[in-house]
Amino acid sequence: MSTSSQGSSTNRNANRNSLKPSSNVKSKPIQRRTTTASAVKDHTTVPGRVRVAVRLRPRNAEELVADADFADCVELQPELKRLKLRKNNWDGETYEFDEVLTEFASQKRVYEVVARPVVESVLDGYNGTIMAYGQTGTGKTYTLGRLGEEDTAARGIMVRAMEDIFADVSLESDSVSVSYLQLYMETIQDLLDPSNDNIAIVEDPKTNDVSLPGATLVEIRDQQSFVELLRLGEAHRFAANTKLNTESSRSHAILMVHVKRSVKGRDASHSSENGNHPHMVKSLKPPIVRKAKLVVVDLAGSERIDKSGSEGHMLEEAKSINLSLSALGKCINSLAENSAHVPFRDSKLTRLLRDSFGGTARTSLIITIGPSPRHRGETASTIMFGQRAMKVENMIKLKEEFDYKSLSRRLDIELDKLIMEHERQQKAFEDEIERLATEAQHRISEAERNYVESLEKERSKYQKDYMESIKKLEEKFVMNQRKNEDPHMKSNTEIPSITAEEMADLKKMLQKETLLRKAAEGETNNLKIQVAELKQSEASAKIEISKLYKILEEESHQKEKLEGEIAILQSQLLQLGLEADETRRHLDRGGFSKEVGGRDSLTSQIKHQQQVSGNGEKPSIAKLFEQVGLQKILSLLESEDADVRIHAVKVVANLAAEETNQGKIVEAGGLTSLLMLLKTTQDETIHRVAAGAIANLAMNETNQELIMAQGGISLLSMTAANAEDPQTLRMVAGAIANLCGNDKLQTELRGEGGIKALLGMVRCRHPDVHAQVARGIANFAKCESRASSQGMKSGRSFLIEDGALPWIVQNANNEASSIRRHIELALCHLAQHEANARDMISGGALWELVRISRDCSREDIKTLAHRTLASSPSFQAEMRRLRLSH
Repeated sequence: MSTSSQGSSTNRNANRNSLKPSSNVKSKPIQRRTTTASAVKDHTTVPGRVRVAVRLRPRNAEELVADADFADCVELQPELKRLKLRKNNWDGETYEFDEVLTEFASQKRVYEVVARPVVESVLDGYNGTIMAYGQTGTGKTYTLGRLGEEDTAARGIMVRAMEDIFADVSLESDSVSVSYLQLYMETIQDLLDPSNDNIAIVEDPKTNDVSLPGATLVEIRDQQSFVELLRLGEAHRFAANTKLNTESSRSHAILMVHVKRSVKGRDASHSSENGNHPHMVKSLKPPIVRKAKLVVVDLAGSERIDKSGSEGHMLEEAKSINLSLSALGKCINSLAENSAHVPFRDSKLTRLLRDSFGGTARTSLIITIGPSPRHRGETASTIMFGQRAMKVENMIKLKEEFDYKSLSRRLDIELDKLIMEHERQQKAFEDEIERLATEAQHRISEAERNYVESLEKERSKYQKDYMESIKKLEEKFVMNQRKNEDPHMKSNTEIPSITAEEMADLKKMLQKETLLRKAAEGETNNLKIQVAELKQSEASAKIEISKLYKILEEESHQKEKLEGEIAILQSQLLQLGLEADETRRHLDRGGFSKEVGGRDSLTSQIKHQQQVSGNGEKPSIAKLFEQVGLQKILSLLESEDADVRIHAVKVVANLAAEETNQGKIVEAGGLTSLLMLLKTTQDETIHRVAAGAIANLAMNETNQELIMAQGGISLLSMTAANAEDPQTLRMVAGAIANLCGNDKLQTELRGEGGIKALLGMVRCRHPDVHAQVARGIANFAKCESRASSQGMKSGRSFLIEDGALPWIVQNANNEASSIRRHIELALCHLAQHEANARDMISGGALWELVRISRDCSREDIKTLAHRTLASSPSFQAEMRRLRLSH
């Protein structure tokens, strides 16, 4: 069959096993991927079986010589997707796989049929896993991690997958980040930072998602950077020379590629419910992002010690590899058989691959085999592993969420723009008012000046005319006197006529002066009217200015209103995140920080804030913390109003759930206030919430010493003695259990009745209370064991002296795993010291230790019990007497 026909067959098979019932993964190019607008609401999980391909390695140089006279132990039928495993020359067994790749299959073809569908799913928003499994030396690392620097055709799945990812993502709106790890001797080490050699696994109790927050996460933006990271990681990976492989990987390599993509044209609308805010944003459209993870796992090869020749440290490495692969096989078997219990926690490898098998990821497995008949047993084991893996069904889930952080940033930017625009308009408005006021003042000053000048001119003119008239009259009067004194004057009969004419002229002049004066007065009145009009205009201008100032105040009020509206929007975003956190807290029954106060506390705080503000805002506890201040919240713990105290202690408990707040609470006297509440109040609710807050604070070693110094163990013991509510007892038991884990406080804790308080709480039959009691006993036994081994303690255990052994033996095989696991650990720690052996034998603890060493589901506890029994002379003598073996 030609390569093209094989590819077509592969496409058809991929279509039949597609994760998305209505889409053809292979026929759809990556660049043309589209998504409907309803996908956010309708992304329900869909089944997707683990796809398994088998790849045959060609014979190597050693096999060409040693097996020259023997046929291959396998016969491939790629066109039928079958493989025949020969038992002898005439008999064999046939197995079917999703793909059968011969020794001549190219790296490109392997990528196309094994990895490309998974990579496309990751780009569509689904988690994906590609894993290689097989005997050491069969080509797993070649298939996955080959860089292909000398020959590009030899590029492995890791390099080719990243090429397809970079070809499809947009570096402007999308991001690609990489972590590269190895699981070596049951420790997770960072290949990009060798000093980071013990990374913890964190599991989400709600979703069971596994994360590694301590691992180096590098954002890459081009293919060359990725290749450099792979080269750096490979340089730090453990490898050794064995008889089966000159470069045998001694660790499991795990490449994690995190792809975050923005979904275009698909925004969910959130309409405003408040119609009284005309400037309220009518519709919030948070961007939608898809966060998918591609996991590529290069498992270390399984090996038989007699064939590989491993010895010394290499032997320990081989044992660790085989144990982790055995744990993986057990999980695959349980999933294939639909067992109720899948032992994922037996190994860190299975914990890391929890999402890949039976989880929400699309998984593609390639098993690699060799042709040599000398390794037929290993080949058969690998084939059976692949057959069982094909029966595992995953429920593929779209990883899509709203990007509220981006929306919040966008709102902040819009708010800054609105504030800047408002300030700009306000400044322009103030400048215009100032210009109008200046112009009006200039006009008034000019009018007053013109009035004064005109008045002065008229006065000068009228005064001048008046003086001239007076002068003329005086001259005429003088002339008349002279005429009267002249003897040659005419007769007296003529004088009256001359005098009458003069008088007439005088009257005319006086009338003229009177008219001129009236005209001057009229002009003066007109000027006065103009001045009055100017003053009236000035008053109008002042009124206009006051109106403008009023408009400015209204604009300022509108600004404050708009800022309030945006604050409401931001608080709604905070509330969404807070509600998600609260849901997670309720689902996690084992964590104190996630249950104290609960939704009732949050609701009461929000209602209280609504009553204060009256605007329907729902701030989070963190926002309330910022607005009110820690000191004011703590002061409410001493309020005479019982309801106020209850609300306040719930707020403090929620704040204590965050590690960043714990130091502030202790420094502000919050720990002292909480202990005082246990002492002074009789309210069961306050006791429960305060004990939970103290339990959170007791997770810090410094705080543990402060609690003990302030008589905290006595107050907790008193609270436990008086409490009846199982939840209160659980909180108190959890706080004491945390204190039991401090090596420095063992004697003091026992002296103040801590152990007896724990044992007293078993009167409550609630399993959660018993789980916390068991945890405290296990913590105390562990610290006591450590002190005894260091020579800091001698004699019997305080637990045995205080009568804890009967309860421990009674619950060693409890049905609840959370109780049983802690009790088993406590028994193992107690049994490590010979001083406790006689009491444990007489109390029946030996039988439980034997059972744990045989039947415990936890491999580490089982090994510890076995080692403890083997190292104790007293236990060994008693077991010989009873003819017991472990």
